[in-house]
Amino acid sequence: MNQQIILVDENDCEIGEMEKMAVHESGVLHRAFSVFIFNSENQLLLQRRAFDKYHCGGLWTNTCCSHPGVGEDNALAADRRLMEEMGIFCKLEHKFFFKYYASFENGLKEHEIDHVFFGFTNQIPILNLEEAADYRYLSLEELSLDIDEKPALYTPWLKICLSKVIEFKNLVK
Repeated sequence: MNQQIILVDENDCEIGEMEKMAVHESGVLHRAFSVFIFNSENQLLLQRRAFDKYHCGGLWTNTCCSHPGVGEDNALAADRRLMEEMGIFCKLEHKFFFKYYASFENGLKEHEIDHVFFGFTNQIPILNLEEAADYRYLSLEELSLDIDEKPALYTPWLKICLSKVIEFKNLVK
């Protein structure tokens, strides 16, 4: 886990870099991305994070999420990680970004400006089991209801940005 993470200011301007675990121990603001892949049934592909992830292990989340490397474009990083985690390649479109902060029981923190990408494909995932333990498809309505009923099963960033995902997805219809 010696990956360097891009540190940013409140305007998402790069201000430095730091080792990934140090970023999550300190809670410093950094750049991230989240990918949401939909199929022809208008269902979202969710991944269950591998159980031994450094935080949120075993929780359900969006299709793919990570951090771009230093000097790496967000869109290229999203393409790369989607293939590495889920074995999928499809055209991605940047839709919006949001800022959030979350702390976890193990003392780690996420403080991110998270860039959200949408894609559409019917490819069946080929999971990298070091990253994802499982996958499933749900409509956004089913997902919203499930999060309301069982919020502890989902990652904080998914719960935070879901309403904006729904808003942007409705614009596409």
